[in-house]
Amino acid sequence: MHRGKGMKFVGDSRVSAERKPNIPKDYSEYPGKTEAFWPNFLLKEWMVGAVFLIGYLCLTVAHPSPLEKMADPTDTGYIPLPDWYFLFLYQLLKYTYASGPYNAIGALVMPGLAFGALLLAPFIDRGPHRRPSKRPFATGFMLLALAAIVFLTWQSVAHHDWEAAKKQGAIAKNNVDKNSDGYKLYKASCAGCHGAELTGGTAAPKLLDNGLKPEEVAEIATKGKGNMPPGVFKGTEEELKVLAEFISGAKSQ
Repeated sequence: MHRGKGMKFVGDSRVSAERKPNIPKDYSEYPGKTEAFWPNFLLKEWMVGAVFLIGYLCLTVAHPSPLEKMADPTDTGYIPLPDWYFLFLYQLLKYTYASGPYNAIGALVMPGLAFGALLLAPFIDRGPHRRPSKRPFATGFMLLALAAIVFLTWQSVAHHDWEAAKKQGAIAKNNVDKNSDGYKLYKASCAGCHGAELTGGTAAPKLLDNGLKPEEVAEIATKGKGNMPPGVFKGTEEELKVLAEFISGAKSQ
């Protein structure tokens, strides 16, 4: 085919007439360096995840989570302790500049800046290098964050009164005879608020080691006290006497 003077066009079947986007080569051309996401890579990820999941299940069965006594919002002397992965934030709130009038700084501002920097790190450090030495910003920030978390967690563990925490969270045990007539009367009239184990509830105090005489217990059961309205007990005088003696003598082990 001729067009113009001395200009020729030659067709070549090896050149595609349609433009195609940059498609990477098939992974089989790079043995040992890459693989297909489905199903090769994803199957390996599932297998590793299954191993860790089974390990966690075995740990939870062999070492169940320790339980403490029922939460009491009226107990102002209780010292809370979060799980281990929040201990560094718990420790941060103990410092002067992050507690009291500056509580918002320690609870919101400082953690927000730290996590916000983590979110912005990929946009700030956009270099193609993978070596940590050639990515000073990302490496330095991650080392600083790791050091701060380890230090604050260690400080929280080292300065916590573990003996006091063990005592305040211990579940109260009692030597109450649940087959006695007094317990049967208690269960029918008082257990709904004070608990089946006499350990109290959210609005009612515990009755173990109450230090009250039977006469005082009987008066409270009939006339009420605090949040307890009068006339809760509906039994006879003899039953009231049995109930009062039972509650007065309720002791913890």
